Amino acid sequence: MIRYTASLILLVLLAVILQQFIPAFTPLFGSRLMLVVLVFLCAASTVSAPVMLLLAFLCGFLADAENALATQAGDPEVYTRPVESLRFGYSIALYAVMGYLMQGIQPLFRQGKWQFSALLSGIAVFLYLLVEYLLINFVRGGFSFTRWTFLRIAFSSGITMLLSPVVFWLLFQLADRSQYRIRFDGLKRRTRTPAY
Repeated sequence: MIRYTASLILLVLLAVILQQFIPAFTPLFGSRLMLVVLVFLCAASTVSAPVMLLLAFLCGFLADAENALATQAGDPEVYTRPVESLRFGYSIALYAVMGYLMQGIQPLFRQGKWQFSALLSGIAVFLYLLVEYLLINFVRGGFSFTRWTFLRIAFSSGITMLLSPVVFWLLFQLADRSQYRIRFDGLKRRTRTPAY
């Protein structure tokens, strides 16, 4: 369990680094592949709740640190007021909620039905981006939700969901090398023995 958890932490850190080099898909309304979110969601299906919360803290902390340390673009003479942003720590809460959503169908995943988790990862990414956008609108004191924004969120969710089988395959490989069992034997379908 410890080796698998350590490998998940390294995988999250690798995803954070790779996320910086993934460009936006301009023809698809500027949508992006949400690699860190995807790695977290897929990993949340394979671990217990305490490990999922540890990963949620790590992913949320790194996301908030990246946003807090990013320099604000633009000429300071033109943009005199700082851009309103969310408080540090909101991403940790969003990651935890998404993780519990993935934990809800964990029994299906442990039976080998990973397709449900792949579909739910797309839904969870959509909800994450939507809630984050609504929170930003709330902080700014106005509400603007255009068709372009909806399509950007939808395409980002779809692109991310399409990559989830690759991440699940990678997690199964890590689990095998770490001698961590993802599936429960007790959840296998039992055959009835005929009563004579």
